[in-house]
Amino acid sequence: MAMDRMMKPSCPTTSDPYGGDYKQGLHVTGSDRIGGGGFTIAGDRIEAATMITAAATTGGTIHLNGIMVSDLPQGLTHVLQEAGIMLGDDFNAGVRAVPHGPLRAVTAATGPHPGLPTDTAPQLAAMLTQAHGTSLISERVYPRRDTHVTGLRAFGADISSTGPTIHVRGPVRLTAAQVEAADIRAVTALLIAALAAEGTSTIRGVYHLRRGYGRLLANLVALGADITTDAEA
Repeated sequence: MAMDRMMKPSCPTTSDPYGGDYKQGLHVTGSDRIGGGGFTIAGDRIEAATMITAAATTGGTIHLNGIMVSDLPQGLTHVLQEAGIMLGDDFNAGVRAVPHGPLRAVTAATGPHPGLPTDTAPQLAAMLTQAHGTSLISERVYPRRDTHVTGLRAFGADISSTGPTIHVRGPVRLTAAQVEAADIRAVTALLIAALAAEGTSTIRGVYHLRRGYGRLLANLVALGADITTDAEA
């Protein structure tokens, strides 16, 4: 999930961590010359969260290269661990996610970094259909983060939304469905549900994945998922 790139750094920057005269912020001072530099781009945290929740929903363990636990927002790691997923850095410079017993219900709220990313809430909801108890996910960033609810219900999920809060009761037996997603996060939630459902599901709107994932389907297939794609009209 990581790439090495050679980039030119921006002009010199300063920041005041103590909130003195500069207050809080990033301050850039212009320069008449800049030099080259090298850095490693960390793995994408949303893709990592999607893969971890997909594996946990199906009762699996996963290792992700190119990203460390410290690269993930604390709000995300806290919720995953509360749900019963053990996270640790592997010796091969990657994250290993291992379910520790049955998944457990959680109460969570999205927020700005380092909180729980709003772009992981639908995937989390799909995973929590297999957790024991009633989970609550409150949305505090994006006002309409519930486009996945109707689709998950089609799989048999016990899920509802009240204002900004999603209620998920589990565990439930999911069965195959024909569904359509209106956005990228809904697609990922429905894809995770389909992986855990009995039977063959059809999901329309998978083209939304191109907005934010490079090899999500290929990576899932590499883990054993049975996925085929057809051109959408």
